[in-house]
Amino acid sequence: MASVKEIQKRIKSINDTMKITKAMYMISSTKLRKAKERLGGTEPFFYGLQDQISRILEELPYVENMYFDNREEDKKNTVKKKGYIVITADKGMAGSYNHNILKTSKALMDSDENYKLYLVGEMGRHYFERENMIVSEHFSYTAQNPTVYRAKMIAGKALRRFERDELDEIYIVFTRMINGIKEDVDVKQLLPLMKHHFVDQDLLSRNNNVYQEEEAELTKEAYFHPSVDDVIKKLVYNYITGIVYGALVESFTCEQNSRMIAMQSATDNAKAILRELSIEYNRIRQAEITQEITEIIAGAKALKKKRNRRGD
Repeated sequence: MASVKEIQKRIKSINDTMKITKAMYMISSTKLRKAKERLGGTEPFFYGLQDQISRILEELPYVENMYFDNREEDKKNTVKKKGYIVITADKGMAGSYNHNILKTSKALMDSDENYKLYLVGEMGRHYFERENMIVSEHFSYTAQNPTVYRAKMIAGKALRRFERDELDEIYIVFTRMINGIKEDVDVKQLLPLMKHHFVDQDLLSRNNNVYQEEEAELTKEAYFHPSVDDVIKKLVYNYITGIVYGALVESFTCEQNSRMIAMQSATDNAKAILRELSIEYNRIRQAEITQEITEIIAGAKALKKKRNRRGD
């Protein structure tokens, strides 16, 4: 049985830990709110870019561009070189957030022989180094500070490797928030872009002869300067930046939400342990007091008997 002093030490230790978990909960809740505001403030711009690409493809549904899936026809029988951008946290204590993203990423790369790995977050770097997996590039300080500038850096590197034919497909692996208590790992293809994601499939499936007859009339209403390719290239660059930025901010939001839940759970567990320790402390303390009273009563009785014998 633990002594009173030992229980007091445990109570003090748990109280100190609970102060930390409460502080981390408050910090995460503040970061979560700011991240949501940041994402909400930039989403309209990137949705606008998506609309612009859709409008171009609606005008010219059969336009040839290297960023779209039409180049897949030349590589059907070749081993695809894939790139994975994996977003993790810089630290733990966030529940299953890091575990889920790392488990999914590892399964993806185990199924591919020819891949390159690009990491955001220290937890991912430590994990894949332990697994002896080659990391092509690690974007430091990005997980805790997702900005459009950092997203542009990542998007720029991805686009350059795609343009140089170093990679055939590029995916980004991140965590998406389903609701306040549920998150899910999402694997999104960045490149090549799929036309049917922007334009109705019926338009893309038109007969090529029909399109050629309408092409002259369609292009009369649309002017591209300096060229269609240049316009699409600029839009695609900003669009990919938007996707990467959205993934960074949403991952950061999920991380903070997971940490809030984990810290709240830790605080609740600490309170439950404190209640049990308080009951145990009171029981032991009561037993000690009872023992002391019993010893006092026994001593008083012995003293009374001794005095009575002297009186005899």
